Amino acid sequence: MNEPAFTLKATGRLRRRQLVNQGMGALAAGAALLAVAVLAIVVISVGSRGAGSLNLAFFTQNQAQGFNPKGGGVLFAIVGSVVLVGIATLIALPLGVLVAVYVSELAPPRLARVARMALDISNGIPTIVIGIFVFTILVAAHGQSALAGSIALAIIMLPLIARATEEVLLLVPSSQREASLALGVSRWRTTVQVVIPSALGGILTGTTLAIARVAGETAPLLFLTSLGTSSTADANPLHPLQSLTLVIFSYSDQADPAYQSKAWAAAFTLMCFVLVTSLAAKLALARYRKKLGG
Repeated sequence: MNEPAFTLKATGRLRRRQLVNQGMGALAAGAALLAVAVLAIVVISVGSRGAGSLNLAFFTQNQAQGFNPKGGGVLFAIVGSVVLVGIATLIALPLGVLVAVYVSELAPPRLARVARMALDISNGIPTIVIGIFVFTILVAAHGQSALAGSIALAIIMLPLIARATEEVLLLVPSSQREASLALGVSRWRTTVQVVIPSALGGILTGTTLAIARVAGETAPLLFLTSLGTSSTADANPLHPLQSLTLVIFSYSDQADPAYQSKAWAAAFTLMCFVLVTSLAAKLALARYRKKLGG
């Protein structure tokens, strides 16, 4: 009786599994390439439409008033965006870190789960709803201001910073906490002097991601600081200030092609900022995760 020849070639069910595996891998690769292609098309399309307005004056001068839409740039809008995001970061960063420290270090497990769910829900709230909420609390009584816009952006940033900080704090080795407690150091000093410094790089990285997230927000600012159209430089947070997103919204609605070109240029500038900031933050976060995990 002759025995069948031994072969390593896949047959039958194994062959079908290999084909399905290869097909799904190719499908996933195609989806990834499609996503990258869409991003590249958007960046190239926006950049090509705004290339005519991208020059030094665009970043160092403000929009010329009167009948010269081709002159000037968006300097005051850049200053306004820096003020808005800067104040929002000053509000959201300490609050987000405190929330993360409580959830990861101090809260009972059941309460920690509730807090995480609340943060995730807050992260999913539409930003226009946050804008309306701040409008009813502040703007309806005191008028529009950059401070009101910053508070709305801070509410958007808070869950992002808290969740990113919590993940990094959980990566800090337990041996560091145990060694500090074994030396008689109190729990709060261990957290402040051992845990947080070890995770500082990851906290700053999460904050950078949150900044990139809110830098392109428009909906809340339409309710809170859209009156900032002054032709003079102003960085007072109690006044309505311009921002890049509001400039894009305003200029894109103009009939003059010069204004539309500046809207595309401002959009390209903001897009580049968000892309570079997000990539740098993700690379830094991966580095700190590897460092803390190791």
